[in-house]
This record gives sequence, structure tokens and C-alpha cells, in this order.
Amino acid sequence: MSTWTRTGPIVVEVDGTAENLRIVDYAAAEALRSGAELVLVAPYSAHGSFSPMMPGYAPKTPAELADDALRAAVAHVRHRDGYAMALAAVAGEGSRVRVLAHAARKARMLVVGRARSRGPQRLMNTHTSLTLASRAGCPVVVVPASWKPSLVDRKVAVGIDGTALSSEALEFAFAVAAGRESDLVVVHAGLPAEHAWNDEDPEHSWISRADHLLSETLAPWTSRFPDVKVTRFLSSRQPSAALVHESCEVGLVVVGSHTGPLPVDPVARRSVAAMTCPVAIVPHHVTAAEREPVEQQRDALRGELVVPTY
Repeated sequence: MSTWTRTGPIVVEVDGTAENLRIVDYAAAEALRSGAELVLVAPYSAHGSFSPMMPGYAPKTPAELADDALRAAVAHVRHRDGYAMALAAVAGEGSRVRVLAHAARKARMLVVGRARSRGPQRLMNTHTSLTLASRAGCPVVVVPASWKPSLVDRKVAVGIDGTALSSEALEFAFAVAAGRESDLVVVHAGLPAEHAWNDEDPEHSWISRADHLLSETLAPWTSRFPDVKVTRFLSSRQPSAALVHESCEVGLVVVGSHTGPLPVDPVARRSVAAMTCPVAIVPHHVTAAEREPVEQQRDALRGELVVPTY
């Protein structure tokens, strides 16, 4: 059982848009619930589109615009939640990924928004979110721009596959469910390949094996978090499809993902791109023993064209 935990502040990206205030609200609610400090971070580029010669263009530099966005976000949080939490605001020059990853290096959670986009733009946004989780090393919660508080917000679901990739995701999911005093839905999906088209398994032995796997995987966590009621959900759907379906009924879906240079987990990639509720990408800290076979496989495939599918 992993004992990896995070205790630092909750970091949230600020971009100055009206929709972004919903993302700030989500992060503020998490900070209040956990008693953590809330850190507002506004990345900006010194080489922005600022030009004082453009008619009608606000005569402010990117740094000044970032400062204005932070001031507006601070005022919004204080108006909504008062002084119930410690609050800090930071403007950082550089790329979005670099600034946010640096700000979140000791955070318990990084909260970012998922803009309303489709096609290639959505795929690019998804890749950026997964890169953030890999580089920041802390859970990254991606909140859709359409998110609004609702009665299902307390509910949590987590996808597990029985591998080490699930360990930190399970720990995070149980801790969040305990903090929200809510139930936890554990999703294990994907019919084993050897039985995908096999009608000669009337006893559905794959279900028994999956249930046994869940029992062994969950035992340490149910004893550590005895107040969290767990519902097991077994599905023959593809894992990403099962998680996206579950996202309609819960307020947070938790998935695991690799850190470092290892390939991005396809389930996390597809889930983040299609999820209808906030999704937490929890990085798995890969051991040397886990890294070696993956790197060998990557070296074997080097030179081949790999087109990711979402």
C-alpha cells in the first residue's frame, strides 16, 4: 500500500476570464474543505501581443494584465468566502506549463480549467494537462469551463486497473471521499482480451477474478478509511468509456498517470478529453523496476510513427 501524500497549498491557475472564476471557486472550496492555503497563479509571457500603437488596445503590459487578473480573483474569493482561508497571489513570467509546474512543486493539488474547445484544440489542452501532472508531481484537477456547483459534487469515482499505476490514485480518491464525507465508486473496466469474444464462459469467471482483484487492492484502503463506503463497479466497456459514463453521476473522477518521460496513459488521456465533470490526474511515481521494461519497449518502437487516438 502506498503512503504517498501531499500536504502543501492548493494552487489554481488564473487567466482573467469570467469563466476562470468558476475554476477559482472550485479551488477555494477545496482549500476550505482541507484547511489548506489557496495560491492563485497567473502565468504570462513577456513577449505577448501588447502594442501601444494599436488603436483601442489596453495600454498595459502582459505583467500588468496578469496583476489585474490576480487582483480581480483575490477580490472575488474574499467577497465570496471572506477571510476563512490563507490566500496568496503570484504572477509568473514564462510558459504556462513551466510556471504552473514550478508553483505546484510542493502543492497538494493544482487546479486548472478545461476551455470550451473541440477537435485538435481540445486534444492539445488535454496533452498540456497531462504534461502538467507529470511535471508538477502533484494531483492536477482539470475542471470543465461549464462546471457549476451541484448536489453530485460530493460523490467521487476512481478508475483502477490493478497495477501500480492505481496506487496513488486510490489514496487520493479515498482521502477526498473522506474529506467530503461521501461514498466512493471504484471502477474496474475492460473485459480481458482472452474472453473478449468468448461465449464459452457461462460462469463469467473474469468477473470473479476482477472482484478478487478489487478485494485485494481495496483492503488496505478500506481499513485506513473505514468511514468511506465503497461501491464496486465492474464493466466490460473500455476503461475510458466506463469512466466518462460514470462522470455524469459524480462530482470528481480520479485517474492515475505516469510521471517523468514515460508514455502518457491512454485511459487518462481519453478520460480528460471527454469527461463531463472535474477529473483528477494523480501521478504515479515510477520505480526503477517499473521504468526499465517500459523504456525497453519505447526503444524498440523508436523510429515508428505513433498516432495517438482519443
